[in-house]
Amino acid sequence: MSLEATLQSAADAGQLLKSSLENIQALLSASDNPLYRNSIEELAQAGQWDELNDRFFQTLKFGTGGLRGRTVAKIVTSVERGSAAEDQRPEYPCVGTNAMNFYNVGRATRGLVAYIKGYRAAAGLTGKPSVVFSHDTRHFSPEFAKRCAQIAVENGADVYLFDGCRATPEMSFAVRHLRADAGVMLTASHNPAHDNGYKVNYSDGAGIVEPHATGIIKEVNAIVDEAYLPLPEDQQGQLTLIGEEIDEIYLKRVETMMLQPELLKDEKAKELKIVYTALHGAGGVLVPVLLKRLNFNFLTVPEQDVRDGRFPTVKSPNPENAPALKMAVDLANKEGANIVIGTDPDCDRMGVGVRNAQGEMVLLTGNQTGSLMGWYRLKTMFDLGILNDENKKNAVFLKTFVTSPMQDTIAAKFGVQCVNTLTGFKWISAKLAKYEAALPAEILAKYRDLPAEESRAARLQYSKFLVFGGEESYGYMGDDFSRDKDGNGAVVMFAELAAYAASRGLTVVELLDEVYCDVGYFLEVNQSKVFEGASGAAQIAKLADSYAANPPTEVDGSAVVKVRDFRKDVIHDEEGELISKEKMLFVDLADGRSFAVRPSGTEPKIKYYMFGRQVPAAGQKLSANELAAAKQKVSGSLSSMWSWLEKDIDSRLA
Repeated sequence: MSLEATLQSAADAGQLLKSSLENIQALLSASDNPLYRNSIEELAQAGQWDELNDRFFQTLKFGTGGLRGRTVAKIVTSVERGSAAEDQRPEYPCVGTNAMNFYNVGRATRGLVAYIKGYRAAAGLTGKPSVVFSHDTRHFSPEFAKRCAQIAVENGADVYLFDGCRATPEMSFAVRHLRADAGVMLTASHNPAHDNGYKVNYSDGAGIVEPHATGIIKEVNAIVDEAYLPLPEDQQGQLTLIGEEIDEIYLKRVETMMLQPELLKDEKAKELKIVYTALHGAGGVLVPVLLKRLNFNFLTVPEQDVRDGRFPTVKSPNPENAPALKMAVDLANKEGANIVIGTDPDCDRMGVGVRNAQGEMVLLTGNQTGSLMGWYRLKTMFDLGILNDENKKNAVFLKTFVTSPMQDTIAAKFGVQCVNTLTGFKWISAKLAKYEAALPAEILAKYRDLPAEESRAARLQYSKFLVFGGEESYGYMGDDFSRDKDGNGAVVMFAELAAYAASRGLTVVELLDEVYCDVGYFLEVNQSKVFEGASGAAQIAKLADSYAANPPTEVDGSAVVKVRDFRKDVIHDEEGELISKEKMLFVDLADGRSFAVRPSGTEPKIKYYMFGRQVPAAGQKLSANELAAAKQKVSGSLSSMWSWLEKDIDSRLA
């Protein structure tokens, strides 16, 4: 029986989804690459219909963040494996319309260049479009970046290609510094090793928002084949390799994020010892350079300095998860280090561990880390006179709705506005673009090249100055020269915070408790339910729809007092700006607890964010005993809420 007949027979029997059959037929008719047919044939002959459905139930959608999906299949075919050993990366990426492979990154690049050309023409701009390409250490990331660069050049765009792996925030910085039209990062951030992605930032260096998002998506999704005719040579773009010169300019800006370099003259602060791990990723390029230049006492985890897309020493290269930092913690215990810091493969996220007064290593959550860094930067900027009663009205704290309300409280205590955005740093960066656009024309013309102090002074006088930006998922920002969350800058900010605590004879845990006593105890617990593949996507959609159609009226014994449905309600932020629609529901309870639920935009999961708090009476502080009691009570209440929510999830899916 021919392959076509076998596939049709499986579809007739309900083993192969109709959409899978159509996408397989479309791919085979659009390309004569033998790798595609041979892989599909091998899986069909083995009766691996679930695998074929996962690979082909949809064409990998180019969303507002770009692409993300498997680049190494669950079941690797012999032709994909090629000459590679079992424990090595396959020779070829996963074949499928729903996978990260040369077919999909090629479509994305052609669509992106087409959109930029159209946009520039409509705006009356002359000259060729330009795009920055960068990549992390993931499987096929370097190969994807080189292929994308070639496609962009042959389609008439000038290309700046980094000469090796770099962090996502440096790609963002390069877009701004080089005045490029867009930047692309080949990464799946902190996802498991089998994934990769294609992340697009626009000319402001930030993740794409409207009107660019819809325009790019339309162009990319209109391309269904991988064949194209390169433009005549005189119409093609130029390829420029970039590296150390951009590194140096970027490094100098990141160094300015340390507010009190003199801290490290203090004897107690000098004794602070840091263990840093890049988790086999791009953070290893610049983080050690930064720590050395700023005179921090640090060492790295040698086994995890190795740049390897298998991430062989961890189950998942995600610094949010304790197991990822285990080797760093073990080294810290061996060497007597106080602090452990880890960054993810593209170095836009940072996770930390800190030693408490009992000598135990404690991992902080993204909310705790962000709250502490934001508190320290606010306090220090007032102490140094950067902020004062006159200009604080032009200072701003940016965070996402699902990030700890402790940060709203800290900002209010200092008299600084806190503005909440939707999930994703592109929304925080969209605020920064608005603040930048408000600057006088003569400053705006040279803004990207201004030294740090002049840039800050201009924003404080004419617009809004970012004190700190962050999200609960371990992403932080301390300035606006890059328009993405920045693991390099986060390491600098956290190391300084730890040095400040040490200079006062405190552990970071003791400093956090000090802040809790002042503003109240806040606890956030994040959980998620994973649903993979075609059937999983349907379950996630069903759950999300059920909350919108039937929001709860009572949760864990407490009445629901408010529901905010971001999908349909009209919601404005603290500046009066209308919030875009998103599949997210926020539920507030009578007892002060709340939770939010939203499908992940980058992983096959639906996320739950739970919030609890106990704050002191107005003008009061929590005593040490009250804080200890609050920790126990609030923690128990969120555990109870999750038990209730899990049962509710089961009933909604039944």
